[in-house]
Parts: sequence; C-alpha cells; structure tokens
Amino acid sequence: MGYIEDLRAEVGHRPLIFVGSVTIIIDEMGRLLLQQRKFPHGAWGITGGLMELGESTEDVARREIFEETGLKVDKLNLINVYSGPKNFVKAENGDEFYVVTIAYYAEGFEGELNIDKSESITFDFFFPNELPQNIVKSHKVILDEFLTKHYTCEGQTNR
Repeated sequence: MGYIEDLRAEVGHRPLIFVGSVTIIIDEMGRLLLQQRKFPHGAWGITGGLMELGESTEDVARREIFEETGLKVDKLNLINVYSGPKNFVKAENGDEFYVVTIAYYAEGFEGELNIDKSESITFDFFFPNELPQNIVKSHKVILDEFLTKHYTCEGQTNR
C-alpha cells in the first residue's frame, strides 16, 4: 500500500489535504497530450497524481508521467499552484480531500507512449483549438491559464 492508502486506513473518509502535480506535455507540433481517464469515466485530463512521502513536486510530475505514459520529460516549467475551496474533491468511494496542485508544462519528451490501462482509456495529442469538450473541470482551469499565459499561436511557449 502507498502513503495515501495507509493514511486512509487510519482516518477513513475525513477531509484531508493532499499535494499533487500535473504536467501538460507539448509535442514538436505544438499539440498537448491529454489522457482519457477511467475515473471520471471518459473525461479528458492532464497527466498527474498525488505526492508520496519524500518526493518533491517535480518528482511527482516525472513519476506520474512515466507511470501513466511510459514517457520521460526533462525540464519542467511552472504554470501555477492551485489550492483552496475550489479544489475540494469528494471521491466516488466517499473520501474527501482538498488538493494543492502544482501545474507544470514540458516541451518534448523521450520514449514511446505506453498506456497504463488501469488508469487510462487512451491518450491523444490535441491542438489547442481542437481540445475535447469533456475535460476534468480543474484541469480545464489549468489548460486555460497555460494557453493564455504560456502558449503562442505558433505552438511555442512564452518562456
């Protein structure tokens, strides 16, 4: 069992605070990699997950990318940190938590896309003007901020 499962065994469904990281991966054509998730079923989102003990937020981002996609990224660029009442989640199993999400973007990747079928239905690259409609609400906020502040029409980032 991991840290979160161990903690849940102790406290049940009570609200907790978790820290996580998500990463928008950009390919050489300027497209964004999105994950069609099993939970919530069919919704699209950004790769990411929650922190384990001893990890940095960058470690979380890189670990989750590799676990979910088989890809490796080099440089992570900060988009923003998201927290507060809008980041309250009540899971289907009754677990409640507030998540502090650190959002990054990475230009380019190494490796071959390999889908973890336990978490994902599929992955696909999308041009920003062709994003799917059914995006996880909190991830839509991150994508919108990224596209407004960090991405140009030519598919380059504003670093």
